[in-house]
Amino acid sequence: MIKSKPEPVDVHVGSRVRLRRTLLGMSQDKLGKALSLTFQQIQKYERGANRIGSSRLYKLSQILDVPVSFFFDDMPAEVTGKAMGMAEAGKQTFEVGQMSRRETLELVRAYYKIQDPAVRKKIFEMVKALGKSSFSVDNNAE
Repeated sequence: MIKSKPEPVDVHVGSRVRLRRTLLGMSQDKLGKALSLTFQQIQKYERGANRIGSSRLYKLSQILDVPVSFFFDDMPAEVTGKAMGMAEAGKQTFEVGQMSRRETLELVRAYYKIQDPAVRKKIFEMVKALGKSSFSVDNNAE
């Protein structure tokens, strides 16, 4: 029996399902129950091992409260086949990878739990300022 490698599009769509599910704080089991599936099937979808059919993708978009297009957003150039400069392709891969890290997801979830919009905005501005200052320090070290 020949085991084939998952299609890059399926892997990307699955990672977007995982991203949104995690941002919502939803378990694989809860998502599976909403779709009348097991958590193992959700795991296979998220890894790209199994393809998600169009009707199931539509149902996922409703459960996860996103448009269907969300699952195809930020698709890397090597998946879409579109030509890109090396610097731009590297930057996009970096950003997509960073967005799916658990640390990033937990930070975003905690940020949105802050009730006071003024406090949330101040924290946002502080993080942006810290990001800019560490970026310029890193660039000056070269």
